Amino acid sequence: MGVSRGPRLSGMQKQVLSLYRGFLRAARAKSAEDRQQIESLVSSEFRRNAKEVDRKNFLYIEYLLRRAKKQLDQLRSSDVVGLSALNVSFSQTKHPTN
Repeated sequence: MGVSRGPRLSGMQKQVLSLYRGFLRAARAKSAEDRQQIESLVSSEFRRNAKEVDRKNFLYIEYLLRRAKKQLDQLRSSDVVGLSALNVSFSQTKHPTN
């Protein structure tokens, strides 16, 4: 029988992990100091979002995935040397009133 490696991951979880690995791979192509800064920022952003974002808020997670894919594409460019953080706050309790 096969060995279980833990719980099965959803498609969205696989996308998140793939993006994370992509950022780490892209960081390898940068200078040592830029690489360290990129890895630190990516790690902290992913951890922060893992703690703060409701796992059932698919629209917001999809938004974060799209934004991260764009950032990764930019980071892969040879002209780009680093990343910066953009804090976007989202509150589920606020609803527009008519």
